Amino acid sequence: MAAQIQGALTILRRKQVESRTGLSRSTIYSMAAAGTFPKPIHLGAQSVGWIESEITQWLHERVIASRAR
Repeated sequence: MAAQIQGALTILRRKQVESRTGLSRSTIYSMAAAGTFPKPIHLGAQSVGWIESEITQWLHERVIASRAR
């Protein structure tokens, strides 16, 4: 069984993820396929979303990586 999720979750839709990250749709999906961006979760037959905390964590990691140079 998958790890238990605790606390309230907020799901972001693709346009919200694009706005928060500044990435395009194709870049988001390419990076997710490569394992360098959080993968979306399936919400329905033709809809997906991203867990907000995972996107926030990814953004924090990008900031830390850019400051370490």
